[in-house]
Amino acid sequence: MIKLGPVGMPIVVSVLFTCSLTAFQFPPQDPAAREALQKATNEDYQHMLDLLKIDKVRPRANGNNPKAANAANYDESKANPYPDLPDPLTFNNGKKVKTAADWPRRRLEIIEDFDRCIYGRVPQDTPAVKWEITAKTNETVGDVPVIKKQLVGHVDNSTYPSITVDIQLVLVTPANAIGRVPVIMEFGFNFPPRPGAPPPPKPTWQEQVLAKGWGYAILTPTSIQPDNGAGLTKGIIGLVNKGQYRKADDWGALRAWAWGSSRALDYLETDKAVNAKQVGVEGHSRYGKAALVAMAYDRRFAIGYISSSGEGGAKLHRRNWGELVENIASSGGYHWMAGNFIKYAGPLNWNDIPVDSHELVALCAPRPVFISAGAAEQGDGWVDAKGMFLAAAGAGPVYRLLGKKDLGTT
Repeated sequence: MIKLGPVGMPIVVSVLFTCSLTAFQFPPQDPAAREALQKATNEDYQHMLDLLKIDKVRPRANGNNPKAANAANYDESKANPYPDLPDPLTFNNGKKVKTAADWPRRRLEIIEDFDRCIYGRVPQDTPAVKWEITAKTNETVGDVPVIKKQLVGHVDNSTYPSITVDIQLVLVTPANAIGRVPVIMEFGFNFPPRPGAPPPPKPTWQEQVLAKGWGYAILTPTSIQPDNGAGLTKGIIGLVNKGQYRKADDWGALRAWAWGSSRALDYLETDKAVNAKQVGVEGHSRYGKAALVAMAYDRRFAIGYISSSGEGGAKLHRRNWGELVENIASSGGYHWMAGNFIKYAGPLNWNDIPVDSHELVALCAPRPVFISAGAAEQGDGWVDAKGMFLAAAGAGPVYRLLGKKDLGTT
């Protein structure tokens, strides 16, 4: 077990590559459509509760009303009811991981626990994706001439033609680059500017990337899998399940979005403008969760920028602060996870989860991961910056085992 005590150094937090409007999928404007969407979500959620034989889940933390009986906790003295974390360097049989050569076997054990209990299993035979460049233009971003490619990844739906999945990807690389360039891939959207909206602060993250001589890619997650429970019978999850409900350990949206980023990386490996060995993955909020899952599962990603990911991302599940397991296990967030995750907000508790988020960070080792959050006093307390810091610290033993530096503190 790893025991987390007081942290003896300040937590430095920041927000890198934030996505402004990109963090959410907007609900339908039509009231009838919104009602139908909520009804379908509730039906899917109830089906999963019935499958798990769960009559009731605990209430989620209320982040809006500090006087509510279930108000979110922001008192550090109450934050660690379960301070002992699973040891990432102990095999399930109790033996210790002693050398770097032992790590791949232990890594598979940790992945199995995440698959079964948290993010769900990707089917063994997922359909192939055929990438098509639908447009290629010469443009200027900031003051850098670029080549912009609009791509669609057509997912083979021959086994169930009723569902079509076309993955949306944009790739922008410097037009004057000599050779292949590193690329930062963001889980985001390509919204046109809203009328009257203020321009984003300069330089934008895209301009900062291009100034380094790199390129960037924007992957639209909801083109892979809808961001709601009603969509679990649609998207890539619905396609593989032929429009039927999920099983308890089937993949959720986070794992599906991560799968989609891997398919985008498959394409980048074929593009002569891209150094595919230097592709980073980035996301904010729910897409920060997805970026960390992508980084953990696909070892081809070279670096991860994980912004304000909170519960279900880098935050320790065993922390009573802000967003809790109960929030993600509710009808509003369960679709991100395996159905089995709901159990830890019902008959089981957080410390019954066989793994915790420090082991998700450890799955990224030895590659670098930047975990960030905004300041609590400016509205970002919900995601628990300290809980994410502690997860990074808890991954330290694995980084050291693999010859890299940890955070230098517990």
